[in-house]
Amino acid sequence: MTTWTVGDVAVHRIDEVALPPATGPWLLPDATPDVVAGQDWLRPHFADGEGVLRLDSHSFAFTAGGLRVLVDTGIGNGKQRANPAWHDLDTDYLRRLTAAGFPPDSVDLVILTHLHADHVGWNTREVNGAWAPTFPHARYLTSRVEREFWAGYAMDEARAQMFRDSVLPVEEAGRLDLVEVPAAGVEVAPGLRLIPTPGHTPGHLAVELTSHGRTALITGDCVHHPVQLAHPGIGACVDIDPGQSEASRRGLLDSLAGTDTLLLGTHFAPPTAGNVVAHEGAYRLAPVPADSP
Repeated sequence: MTTWTVGDVAVHRIDEVALPPATGPWLLPDATPDVVAGQDWLRPHFADGEGVLRLDSHSFAFTAGGLRVLVDTGIGNGKQRANPAWHDLDTDYLRRLTAAGFPPDSVDLVILTHLHADHVGWNTREVNGAWAPTFPHARYLTSRVEREFWAGYAMDEARAQMFRDSVLPVEEAGRLDLVEVPAAGVEVAPGLRLIPTPGHTPGHLAVELTSHGRTALITGDCVHHPVQLAHPGIGACVDIDPGQSEASRRGLLDSLAGTDTLLLGTHFAPPTAGNVVAHEGAYRLAPVPADSP
């Protein structure tokens, strides 16, 4: 188990799967080996000696404002996906979540930073041949802008399949709540705030946690990889609005630089967390180790 303490809140990383080496060149095509080689601090944790990026799929679980919270739900098991790295997985994610003290029946709130396949997969699991909410007592939250965007989007079959197995069953069960998120953000529980970071998707959110004067921020896909701290102009091939995505990323990093806010990357390989510091006209991540077992 990997845990960081933020004030009096224990934030647990719930591992699902390490993403294959081909993910980096596909997702962040401008993060070439030469670009990565120019940032020694990325090695060995965030990139290998050949400049290949390391990326993970995981969630974060914690208790805030009396609620047991899970942020993003990964890829999921048994899902039919066009991406072979995500197709028909069989991981022990739920065992790890339970071992961290968050059995599915105990989760009160699931926050979805956005509605992409690798962030909603464990929303549901197969029960008697049908997809049912994995967290039956939880409210699932996402931005109203996010859900309404996809409602009007001409989806290809792969995305439509993802909605059928991982989003619509939650809606049909009456568990999905859509939140208005103003520019200043919105508090959804004491010490728990949703911050708009649009661009990757129109309603994309970051999640801010504050406790006893300490703060952590979960990136979602506003920042996929620490190389984007050094080069904030590097965007993802799947950004809906690349210009807005870059603006959100730069604004977020600028607000965090030089503070003690713990940045928790939704796809950052271990050590996953760190502080944003100014570095050579941009930024770098100064890793913050997890608590000792």
